[in-house]
Amino acid sequence: VEIPPKSPDGSEKSPQSKELLTSNTASTLCISSRSESVWTSASRSKWDIYHKPVIVVSVGAAVFLFGIVITSLSCLQTKNKNVYKMCGPAFLSLGLMLLVCGLVWIPIIRKKQKQRQKSQFLQSLKSFFFNR
Repeated sequence: VEIPPKSPDGSEKSPQSKELLTSNTASTLCISSRSESVWTSASRSKWDIYHKPVIVVSVGAAVFLFGIVITSLSCLQTKNKNVYKMCGPAFLSLGLMLLVCGLVWIPIIRKKQKQRQKSQFLQSLKSFFFNR
């Protein structure tokens, strides 16, 4: 009969069981870290729902405008012209990326809200018919 080698830390568990434990724990953490549950029906304000994309859009717009200013300074200033020519387009692209991401995020949230309302409606219908 062959005895399996002990792990360096002295525990009796095999590497496969350790791998299963860590993956199980990771999936449990992922499930428990969700910010909203499908089962909660508490009504939230518009600001609670849309505050993250609104912040991303406003920061993106500010960075985009800053990029416009820096880029226009490269045309007007003779000092540090190369710095303005390098930094201006970088701020322009970063601001535009944030702006577009925030603007795309808003319809995604709207779609999720509609799906959640449908799900809650179907759950109430199911409980109505099956709890009699």
